[in-house]
Amino acid sequence: MTFSHRPVMPAEVLEYLSPRPGGVYVDGTLGGAGHARLILEAASPDGMLIGFDRDPAALEVARERLASFGERFRPVPGNFSEMGRVLAELGVDGVDGFLLDVGVSSHQLDTAERGFSFLTDAPLDMRMNTLVPGTAADLVNDLDEHELARIIKEYGEERWARRIASFIVKARVDGPIERTLQLVDIIKGAIPRGAWEERIHPATRTFQALRIAVNDELGSLERGLESALGLLRPGGRGVVISFHSLEDRIVKTMFRRYAQGCTCPKELPRCVCGGVPRLRILTGRPVMAGDAEVAENPRARSAKLRAAEKL
Repeated sequence: MTFSHRPVMPAEVLEYLSPRPGGVYVDGTLGGAGHARLILEAASPDGMLIGFDRDPAALEVARERLASFGERFRPVPGNFSEMGRVLAELGVDGVDGFLLDVGVSSHQLDTAERGFSFLTDAPLDMRMNTLVPGTAADLVNDLDEHELARIIKEYGEERWARRIASFIVKARVDGPIERTLQLVDIIKGAIPRGAWEERIHPATRTFQALRIAVNDELGSLERGLESALGLLRPGGRGVVISFHSLEDRIVKTMFRRYAQGCTCPKELPRCVCGGVPRLRILTGRPVMAGDAEVAENPRARSAKLRAAEKL
């Protein structure tokens, strides 16, 4: 099986995660197992990795590529947002580190029939887990204009969201919108030609918004990160790689909340809430991929890495 996905910032992931022999680690987004292999190698000879992925194709590839690690690798089909429940069922009450490389994988983007790309004609799907119902076509054809506009505006940060939603609702009167290029043509018609940006395809933000909504990506990130931080042992580290501002904002906000401790109003002379810092933030600013990596892997350009250590 061919499954191409180049891990982003591999050296930086190992630096901040700092896996060690005997440790227990979680990779919440296995993808092509690139990061997972590096973590298992660094944690040799007895470190364990529990890997999640809701994409059946990715999970199958990870099983094949990491088979040589035997029982040290535990693949889990499902969303990393469920890690609290899953780890409890596995008898794991704490971890020494976790990695969340969130967003869509290169393989998913490049596999036309998955419907993630606006560059090729395919069914309007966008599900990371193809075994569950609810596609992008369902959203486009079933949601009312107000809800469509909200999704495109909030998740895509698209200034033309209301107009795009209006054009979608009008177009579907003539029949369901079932193909990616059908939707692309509608979006192009909705955004005035003079407003098209030079470096961004006009459908980029709408496709991003639909993908996030179909897969509940932001909700999954919030729940998964909260669970992961709760499972992290003292001295353990968490690393998150995000690819757009909405994800990065969630990570930054949650890290700061855990690192803050006291939440009392500033006017109080002393702390009465009893809150104490639970994290030490390791990255004051997000770490970005270097020029050499971006030249080899352009999709790394938008990646932002944040890391923290449990106190």
